[in-house]
Amino acid sequence: MCFKRKSRLLSSLLTGFIVGVSGNLAYASPVTVKIGVVGPLTGEGAGYGKDILNGVTMAVEEANARHLRIGENDVHLEIVHEDDQSDPRTAVQVAQKLVDDGVAVVIGHFNSGTTLPASTLYERAGIPMITPSATNPAITGRGYANVFRIIATDAQNAGNAGAYAVKVTKAKRIAVLDDRTAFGEGEADEFVRAVNAAGGTIVDREYTNDKAVDFSAQLTHIKSFNPDLLFFGGLDTQSALIVKRMKQLGVDAQFLAGGGVADTNFLKLAGTAADGAMAWENGPSLQSLPGGSGFANGYKARFGSDPLPYSPFAYDGTRMAIAAMLTAKSVEPANISKALKGLDFNGLTGMVSFDRKGDLNHAVCTLYQVKNGAWQTVTSSAR
Repeated sequence: MCFKRKSRLLSSLLTGFIVGVSGNLAYASPVTVKIGVVGPLTGEGAGYGKDILNGVTMAVEEANARHLRIGENDVHLEIVHEDDQSDPRTAVQVAQKLVDDGVAVVIGHFNSGTTLPASTLYERAGIPMITPSATNPAITGRGYANVFRIIATDAQNAGNAGAYAVKVTKAKRIAVLDDRTAFGEGEADEFVRAVNAAGGTIVDREYTNDKAVDFSAQLTHIKSFNPDLLFFGGLDTQSALIVKRMKQLGVDAQFLAGGGVADTNFLKLAGTAADGAMAWENGPSLQSLPGGSGFANGYKARFGSDPLPYSPFAYDGTRMAIAAMLTAKSVEPANISKALKGLDFNGLTGMVSFDRKGDLNHAVCTLYQVKNGAWQTVTSSAR
């Protein structure tokens, strides 16, 4: 009798244990995978930093809605975002925070000047970094295994601008001004190189800094060379101030800029002086993409504003990182990097794959011009 009671007790305990284990398995929490996002969220460039964060947010929300399963685990993606304030020293500090926080991948940084030092930390930590906006060729020119760029480089984009200035606009006397940042100066260097290669002539090269608001001295000196085209390496706010001052000083030259200019902020700040201004951007126009209007509508519905130039690339960079996790069946950074190198991804911005340096195998650049108070597409070029 005692034996039977013990047997029933043991059976009952085993049943309870099995039910408990089954219940725990059924209600096991998904594994949290952290995706780092970093760029300027305050100060100059904050609009672009928030645009990048919004692009990542859209991709992560879509992925989480699908209830991802990677390898043997259900996975929930979590965004960890940091503000580098467009400052190289701050960028290194927040990059170390992301490394210490155990992110699986980083989408960022925005500026070339912040990406260059920060990417060294990610490389040492073995964490893949995908920049959606930093375009200086040196970023991927150092032989790093974990650094990727999902946008055209300055060599590709400013190279287009230089060739276009000589061969299409037929400019004979070309002046150059840049903001002395890794981005702006890098753009200007590539532009000058392309102009020289096309047989053009640079008559003057001037410099400012990325905090300046008055360009009278530089533009007065440029005017003395009677240029027919001025190329500026820098971002939208300063570009707008420059075209306004050109008009006031009577600098009768075609204004041509590189990436980061063809947006609504430039139009608002430049006013009527914007008419005729041109800018080569490091990517295809959103309107030309099959899913472009759907992305723009979804972005506006989610955030209440139109997307800026870099959110589509942040969106694709995030989706590509997720695709690499699924391909590798792993959320380990080393496995993500390895999978990224062999991935052919059909993204919003086109077919995306990386060369041995981490740059795009096929990059598209687009030329815009302000007509009737709006940026309009002129042409595009693939490299």
